[in-house]
Parts: sequence; structure tokens; C-alpha cells
Amino acid sequence: MPTAASTHTRTGRSEAQGPRPVDVPPSTHLTTTLWERAGSSPDQAILRPPAGDGEWRDVTWGELAERVRSVAAGLVASGVAAGDRVALMSPTRVEWTVADLAVLAAGAVTVPIYDTSSAEQCEWILSDSGAVAAFAAGSDERGRLEEAWEEGTEARVLVFDDGALDELARRGGDAERAEVERRCAALTTDDLATIVYTSGTTGNPKGCMLTHGNLVWTARQTREHLGGAFGEGDSTLLFLPLAHVFARLIQVGCLESGVVLGYARSMDTLADDLRSFRPTFLLSVPRVFEKVFNRAQSQATGVKARVFDFAVRSGRAWSEAGDPGPVLRLRRALADKLVYAKLRQAVGGRVKYAVSGGSALSPHLAHFFHAAGIPILEGYGLTETSAPATANAPDAFRIGTVGRPLPGVELRIAADGEILIRGPHVFQGYWQNDEATAAVLDQDGWFHSEDLGTLDDDGFLSITGRKKELIVTAGGKNVAPSVLEERIKSHRLVSQAIVIGDDRPFIAALVTLDPDEAEAFARERGLSTDPADLAASEEVRGAVGEAIEAANRAVSRAESIREFRVLPRDLSQDEDEITPTLKVKRSVVAEHFAEEIEAIYRR
Repeated sequence: MPTAASTHTRTGRSEAQGPRPVDVPPSTHLTTTLWERAGSSPDQAILRPPAGDGEWRDVTWGELAERVRSVAAGLVASGVAAGDRVALMSPTRVEWTVADLAVLAAGAVTVPIYDTSSAEQCEWILSDSGAVAAFAAGSDERGRLEEAWEEGTEARVLVFDDGALDELARRGGDAERAEVERRCAALTTDDLATIVYTSGTTGNPKGCMLTHGNLVWTARQTREHLGGAFGEGDSTLLFLPLAHVFARLIQVGCLESGVVLGYARSMDTLADDLRSFRPTFLLSVPRVFEKVFNRAQSQATGVKARVFDFAVRSGRAWSEAGDPGPVLRLRRALADKLVYAKLRQAVGGRVKYAVSGGSALSPHLAHFFHAAGIPILEGYGLTETSAPATANAPDAFRIGTVGRPLPGVELRIAADGEILIRGPHVFQGYWQNDEATAAVLDQDGWFHSEDLGTLDDDGFLSITGRKKELIVTAGGKNVAPSVLEERIKSHRLVSQAIVIGDDRPFIAALVTLDPDEAEAFARERGLSTDPADLAASEEVRGAVGEAIEAANRAVSRAESIREFRVLPRDLSQDEDEITPTLKVKRSVVAEHFAEEIEAIYRR
């Protein structure tokens, strides 16, 4: 693939004030820090799983190292060889981390699978990766894995709920533990650590090959980029799926930095877990911040609704001002007493900042949380870049952007607006798919992201859309749907917004409702709570229409949405309409709702 001509290039060291890249010795791997810290500070806590009744149990470096070593020895005794692939299908829990580290310590390769994946999706990943064994959370995940494996395949499913880790720990003896030591000593930054399969919005997922060096280097550069904003004495609560590279990098970063890593019991208990765990920083995706804001807004009724609206308007004005005057500072202080302080207590009262990734964060949310004393540092990256390539930092962030490149990361904006990325964090290619690799990695080492963006004069990156998602209307107008979709989704009632219009005379949208917020909206107004009735109600259509109008103000008339439909149900993973990371499969949605789309354009 020829390298595209560039209009702007930036690196993480393009300005003198930027931090220098941190050196990672070739002998470093993903368990290096574990063994070092187990020797230097064995009694210091590093993991904190739930212990029930709002209590949390500390796992020390020494305990973690011994557990990982014994489980890894059990894997060796079970016949797992260096380089073998071992799948891991489980919700986020402490056993995920232990199993992952044990696989790596055995010199093998972890293949994460979302716990929501179907047997058919599992079948592709297991077959393509050639996994020889798999960890599963419980009987449900085990059933899908066993169904997915081809008949006659000699592979084992090791179930956390059935005591698989204890069984492996008992199986490994002195000889196997010595073999673990030998394999760890042989590991280098260049060795394959994990194959993370992409979401597969089009076609079968592709396996991104990430090395030990990819992940360790990225974690260390992220810590350097954030200016020491987290480290010893800090803690975070992990609730994102560890099958996703963002959460996986969080795990690596916490271990590399000595940050205590907690594990939420589930998304349903997240609010209670945050209050009892009391993290010092949060890492999440925009949808969680949207739900926090929407829930706070919907619970504010009567006079409280006017107070909340005052806090939103005052906070935005204060945040946008940069250097606010006394009036804005006074208004923000009053809003803090009335609204913001309660929000901070709802997440434990100790959060200093949050990091957002995975998709675009609405600026109105960013301004609100900034004013509330929880600045959200938005970043950008892909599975192929080991998660973050850029990020805002506590001492240098610009709302509406995804920040500057990490130290040592090079960014180039091609002539057509595509973001090109180069650096030690870029993946090694797609597993057993040279053709797909050649399509995105050029001969000079630039990864072609298929995302569109711009760089400002200070090196901050803004994402403007995706090349593959560009809509071309019948009149030849190119429209990037993400700008409209993200603004529509900021409305409390909206779960998903899908902008359409390819080869059509105008731009339109399909909108789904957030089930919880829609039900609350219906009860407030005495409406039927049946999803189909709500989708057809004039009250809901009017509220969604206001969100559409607000989104249209961000684009030209030719790009604006002329018509929309509220769908009678939300998009579903079970229907293969969204990925586990909530990315919309546009072609599937277009097929499932073809009648609604045709009705829009028949008018």
C-alpha cells in the first residue's frame, strides 16, 4: 500500500513541553513487573475483588505472584506449550486477571472472547486462533464454548465457578514451576502476548496480534503522558469487559503503576460498588457517563429540575470560559453546593478525574463533568494500536478533542483526512490474514486507521468520522454520520441513533429508546410503557425531534436530518445488530429495518 500524502504530522514529542518516551528494555514482558514487585513489596495490595456486603478483599503482590505461578505450572502440566493459544471467556472478575497472567507466564497467548458471544461467534474465534484450551466463567459460557469446538477437538474448558484455578494450582509440581521460570526468562518484548479479535462490524472478526512490548510500552507511555496523575496510592474500579483492549490496557497499566485494581460485581451493582470502593479515578466509555447524567437529570423534578438545569448551564459557561470571571466562579460554586458535590459522592467522593475511550464523548457531557470536579480526559485508539494513541492529560486537555499523541507516537493526517499512526504500540498484523494486514499497514510502518480527523496547531487531534461510514447522498454530498449521531444520543431518551442516506435524496435517521429512561418518561406523563406504544407516541416523537433539531445545528442544511423513525425496540447483540462494544452493525440494521427505511423515503 503506498503511503498517502500528508497535510499534518505530529508526534508525542512535537512540542518541547511534551514528555519523553519511556524506554522499555527488550527483555521486558507482561509479568516482569509482577515478579519484581512480589520480591520488593510482597505485602502491598494490588488487586481488590469484592468480598460481599460492600466489603473488599485485598490481594497482595506476593499472593498474586504465587497464584499466577501455580496456575501457570498447572497449565504446563496440562500440556499447554509456549506459543499455544488459550481462550478466555468471562465477565470482568479477578479470576480473569489471574488466568490471563498465568497464560502469559506459561509463555502462551491469551485469546479473549466476550462473555456475551454466541456459540457461532465463539466457533470462529476458536477455529481461527487454533486455541488448545479455554477458561470459562461458568456453565453458561462453558456450554457455548463446548458447542463451538469442532467435534473430536481435544481441547479443555476450564470453569472458574467449578474451581478451575484451584485444580490447576494443585496439578503443577516443582518441575512445572521451574519450566514456568524458564519460559518467563525467555520472553521478550517481541513475543506474541494476545490475539484480540475486532468487533466485526463487517464480516468475520480479525485477530489483532499484540506483543508483550506493544502492551507494556503503551501502558508506560500512557502513564508518562498523564504526568504521573496515577500511581501508588491510587485505585480504580474495573467494570468494562476485559475482552476489550481498552480494559485490558487498564489492567496492564494498573499493574505497571502499582494502582490498586478493583472489580465491580456487575453493571447492575455499579452505583453501589462505586460508593463503597471509592476509586480515585474512573475509566469508562461515553455511554456510562451518558447514563449517569441522564439518570441525575431524570430524577430532578419540579424545583430540582430547574436547579439541575442551572447547574448544567452554569457549568458549561464556566468550563468554556477557560479563565472565568467572578460571576461565573460564583455560579459554579453555587452549582457545586447544590448538584456537583452530590454527584461526586455518588462515585465515592474521591474521584480526581476520569478517562473516556471507545467512542466519541459529547462535549456537553465533558463540560458538565469538568465543572463538577471530575474532568473527563478523552483519548483515542484502536485494538490495532494497543488502545490509546492519543489522550488528553490533566494539565493539557481540550474538550472536543481526543488529546495529543502519547510520547513516541507519530500521527499523520493523510490528504483525504485519514488518521495514520506509527509507533511501538502498533500491532504486528492480523492473525493468519496477510491480505487484511497489507490493507492497513503500509511499507513504512504507518497504520491506516480508516478514521478521519484533524490536528490543530497545538497538536490536539479531533475525530471527524470514519471513511467506511461516510454517507454519499444521491446529490453527491458526503456526510459523516458520527457528528449527528453522537449529538442525538446525548438526549436522555435515546439509546442508539443511526444516520442513513446512502444514494438517497436526503439524510434521515433511525432512533431507538433507552428502555429505563423511556419507561420513566412514560410514567411521568401517564403514557403506556409498552415499547411499541412509546415509539409511536407524539410525546416521544416530539422529544426526539428536539434532539434531531439540536444535532442539525452542528451541520449544513445539506447534511441535516430531514426525517426520522423511532424504532419499537433497542438494538440487540442477540440480533447481531451491535457488537459487544456497542458498535452498530449498519448493514444488519439496514436489513432488519428495511421496511422502516423504505417508508421514510416513500413520502
